[in-house]
Amino acid sequence: MSTEATLLERCESKCELCSSESALSPYVVSPHTQVTVDHAVMLCSTCKDQIEDPESAEINHWRCLNDSMWSQVPAVQVLAWRQLKRLSATKGWGQDLLDMMYMDEEVQKWAEIGMNDDEEKPRDVNGVELKKGDDVTVIKDLPVKGSSMIIKQGTAVRGIALTDDPKHIQGKVNGQTMFIIAEYCRKK
Repeated sequence: MSTEATLLERCESKCELCSSESALSPYVVSPHTQVTVDHAVMLCSTCKDQIEDPESAEINHWRCLNDSMWSQVPAVQVLAWRQLKRLSATKGWGQDLLDMMYMDEEVQKWAEIGMNDDEEKPRDVNGVELKKGDDVTVIKDLPVKGSSMIIKQGTAVRGIALTDDPKHIQGKVNGQTMFIIAEYCRKK
């Protein structure tokens, strides 16, 4: 029996999150990349689209998690937990469901690993993500705390390093290593 056929049998030909019976396809739960029975779920196109593009999420669609969060399938638990975690930031009912949810320690770690992809990242003035080793240009004069030095507009900072705080980057300016606010830079 193929993996997809096994998944369809497991879910009784219904979306494993919302129970819809239309347009089902396998969805691999990150950080895994292979479609396997243990690391994939069958999702309808609505759930899949909203997971892949959280900006398009229709909040009330996710009330279905009230049922699917109790699934015995670890991959379904992981997806339900991640969606509830996203919803909990704006919706009280999302946090309430999250508080009731129980997962084994190993499944909890799997769920949290995938959420790290959503962590805040340092971004320049245009919203472009900054990465270690990028070159940036300072877009306005910046006074350096604790000194009379000013980093002038247009100063190039080569080979930046990232910090624990996504609002700051680290780089050398005039031979001195210092922290710079990421949003006052433009990626070259």
